[in-house]
Amino acid sequence: MIPKILTATVIGLDAELIEVETDVANGLPATIVVGLPDAAVQESRERVKSAIKHSGFSYPQTRVAINLAPADLPKVGTQFDLPIAISILLASEQCSFDPAGKLFIGELSLDGLLRPVPGVLAIAIAAQKAGITELFVPKENALEASLVSIGVRPVEKLSDLLLHLIGTQQLPTVSKAEVVKPEPIPVVDFADVAGQEVAKRALEIASSGGHNLLLYGPPGSGKTLLAKALSGILPPLATSEALEVTKIYSIAGRLPSGVMYERPLRNPHHTTSHVALVGGGSIPKPGEITLAHRGILFLDEFPEFPRNVLEALRQPLEDGIVTVSRAKSTLTFPAKFILVAAMNPCPCGYASDNTKRCSCLPSQIIRYQKKISGPLLDRIDLHIEVPRLAYETMMAETERESSRQVRKRVELARAVQYKRFGKAKTNSEMSAPEVRKFCESNDEAKTLLREAAQKFQMSGRTIHRLLKVARTIADLSQSTTIEEKHLAEALQYRVKSE
Repeated sequence: MIPKILTATVIGLDAELIEVETDVANGLPATIVVGLPDAAVQESRERVKSAIKHSGFSYPQTRVAINLAPADLPKVGTQFDLPIAISILLASEQCSFDPAGKLFIGELSLDGLLRPVPGVLAIAIAAQKAGITELFVPKENALEASLVSIGVRPVEKLSDLLLHLIGTQQLPTVSKAEVVKPEPIPVVDFADVAGQEVAKRALEIASSGGHNLLLYGPPGSGKTLLAKALSGILPPLATSEALEVTKIYSIAGRLPSGVMYERPLRNPHHTTSHVALVGGGSIPKPGEITLAHRGILFLDEFPEFPRNVLEALRQPLEDGIVTVSRAKSTLTFPAKFILVAAMNPCPCGYASDNTKRCSCLPSQIIRYQKKISGPLLDRIDLHIEVPRLAYETMMAETERESSRQVRKRVELARAVQYKRFGKAKTNSEMSAPEVRKFCESNDEAKTLLREAAQKFQMSGRTIHRLLKVARTIADLSQSTTIEEKHLAEALQYRVKSE
């Protein structure tokens, strides 16, 4: 009877269960792996052979055929090493156990030790859905896997696992981990940013409602400093959000520890390619916008990015997802992030500066600003001018609010939104029916909105985004209705781009 050992492979952001079948038959010594394995899976033959020998067992000196089923699904990664080794030992009758309800993943070193692999959380979720009762993972992946309610057994080396399977010794089970939310440590504290009160207020609104933000002004005015300060006033990830972000970083192989507690801050250079930003490859992988999911995507020197790269942001900014299509597969990745863009008003940077003369021709300024298309600007909710500060303002020894104080107000506003929607969802994610339902305005606000829409010829998208920002401002003031002052404040962040 041919043994069937369960493992899994990651496709996109989800895992698919794989059966490893091994047949040990008479013939010249050879090991054949079939079932669309990639180079890493093919190379597992040498790792497995050495690991089995160094674990006190013998590798069959016959023909070994290994099938990874279903055979039409591409198999990528080194997590197949462990299940292949177990399958070979079971097929060659060097050990005996019931593989039902067990799933194995892990990369083997030549001496039989297990190395961590990416995508363990996604595999654990798939195993739980399939009714798997025991999940055997490398020791370093145990914390990540234990975020799912499933029996996780950490394995340090192949010999320990084999002793457990035959009943000689027992591997411990890791209890379900709880997502702890530590106090966020700001990259830049609000108290260290002098002046720029309008920009600080805009950052507070953006973080409260998840709104996109554009900062523009002369070089050295503090645009980059403000963008980095935004991460310090964002609330910790909700439990559901933490699991989403951890899963993404695990699959991308960038998980710094067992769980992602802090909201990600991604800051790609303006030479970043289209594929690196959006995601892709022959087997699509997450790009920067997916790595920024539930966090911040900061694009400094915004007009310097290639036009096709910037235009690729339009769908994710509108839908919160990005769909990557290739000849072999089409995958959808989440991309709900706060876009923070920073730019100069012209090539030399001083078109809006009152103290330094701009050296650009009018045609150069127009050409520079047109690098950012109207539809893309229309998807950015808050347009903030960051002027040059006077020396006295920069050096003034005044008491300023810290990031922690601002974050408390942001957390209160988010709590209102989470209660409103019944889940971890912000105002920026409202659909059109939700805008009509939750963005109730008084008569004065309705009159102001009608006059502004007619005067600035606002599109339907602009009006909806304006209402979402006004709803966030109302939430910050704990108001159930959008009042005229809330709409007026939201309007002043939009009219510059109309």
